[in-house]
Amino acid sequence: MAEDEGKGRLDKLQMFEGREIRSVWVEEEEDWYFSVVDVVGVLSESKNPQTYWRVLKKRLVDEGNQTVTNCNGLKMRAADGKMRVTDAANTEQVLRLVQSIPSPKAEPFKLWLAEVGRERIDEVFDPELAIERAVSYYRRKGYSEEWISQRLFSIRTRRSLTFEWRERGVKTNAEYAILTNDIYRAWSDMTAGEYKGFKGLTKESLRDNMSDMELALSTLAEATTAEIERAVDPDTFDEHRIVAESGGEVAGVARAAAEKKIGHAVVTPKTAPDFGRLLVEVVQVEAVAEGDAD
Repeated sequence: MAEDEGKGRLDKLQMFEGREIRSVWVEEEEDWYFSVVDVVGVLSESKNPQTYWRVLKKRLVDEGNQTVTNCNGLKMRAADGKMRVTDAANTEQVLRLVQSIPSPKAEPFKLWLAEVGRERIDEVFDPELAIERAVSYYRRKGYSEEWISQRLFSIRTRRSLTFEWRERGVKTNAEYAILTNDIYRAWSDMTAGEYKGFKGLTKESLRDNMSDMELALSTLAEATTAEIERAVDPDTFDEHRIVAESGGEVAGVARAAAEKKIGHAVVTPKTAPDFGRLLVEVVQVEAVAEGDAD
């Protein structure tokens, strides 16, 4: 697994029954994106998956099934080693794509996809299950219950914001990244990448390494941006950027007020271990688990 072009993404070559499927983890959306052509090739066993996908895509468009065909264009490494733009679908879109291709491999592929996507297949149809798994994940990591509640709210807020963006024409991950950086810069004076560098993070999640105050401000910025999106209903990407900056500025004002009252900076280079979340508490959780096993 190696970090590739663009910040906030991680490229990985996944294997399904000996077949390669290119995938990218997009941190801004906290989701996997898979090469549609690779998925189609596995399911259809076609000798020309590009042609198969082109024909299938036209049929789905004619049927009005935009959910599957409205794919992102992501750069992925081609057979010649060069990075080329290809259709990419997130976990939910791939699941719906599987339902559109008659294949004996459909069920095993769903199981594989569930494992790769941290079992997000079930979560598409059962949001409560997503919450339960997230809570379990963070508890195993040793996070406090208060922080977990706050983190779950931040995830919901982020997804609400990306929905508003998507509904108003923001499609590519590059655009998501630009808008996200506009928000971060407005309240923290740093882009997401600079913020990670400030904390000494490489592949770790930025939000998972925020203090309670940092996470609250980040959530406030994105929640405000989503509300302004609904109120203003921007048409152009430049207008989206103005809205993103405005949402971030609201959190920036809150940050300045908080720092004035508490007497020190809110934005900190500290990470999760520094906050005492991932040391003693992890040991305690593991000790309890071992005790239960006995």
